[in-house]
Amino acid sequence: MGAVEHIPIVIKQLGKQEYQPVWQAMQDFTQTRNSHTLDELWVVEHSPIFTLGRNGKKSHILNKSDIPIIKVDRGGQVTYHGPGQLVIYFLLDLHRRKLGIRQLVTLIENCLVDLLTQYSIDAYSDKKAPGVYVNKQKIAALGLRVSKGCTTHGLSLNIDMDLSPFQNINPCGYKNLEITQCKNLGIGDSFQELTNILLSLIEKSLERA
Repeated sequence: MGAVEHIPIVIKQLGKQEYQPVWQAMQDFTQTRNSHTLDELWVVEHSPIFTLGRNGKKSHILNKSDIPIIKVDRGGQVTYHGPGQLVIYFLLDLHRRKLGIRQLVTLIENCLVDLLTQYSIDAYSDKKAPGVYVNKQKIAALGLRVSKGCTTHGLSLNIDMDLSPFQNINPCGYKNLEITQCKNLGIGDSFQELTNILLSLIEKSLERA
């Protein structure tokens, strides 16, 4: 058998950004890409915002606050993004990578579990409720969109953030779902260190997929 084709991927570190311009840039990138466009991972930390998925119900927003709410084109219900949370957007050509969307979701969840395992934390995924959990508390959320075989949106991992805004919503549509983060689990490594480890796991997993 011949060698497996290496499909390059570009990683862009966007730093701290407002949500809307990055979302618009994702849409523009995907609408204008072609078969020669390289896949990209965008790494970002957002200003506080609630995002509501395509079929999201406003009833899952429990309390009004001064944090903006925006309806977006990903799957899933409502979630919160804010400083101290790592967000990685997956701009991938699934056809070229011969990946199905369910395979990609599993790949992302496994990478998050592997990351936490390195810190001796017993994390797990749930097929009925995408994301990653520790002791029934959610630490990472997933939401993806596929258009013409190409993905947008991605994952969010709570690292060291103010978790109180989650109390204003039913996170991902689940009543009384508790939220946790790396800091609360005793992980002292920096935001950038965790980002680097997770990116490495994702790159290796996509290479093997």
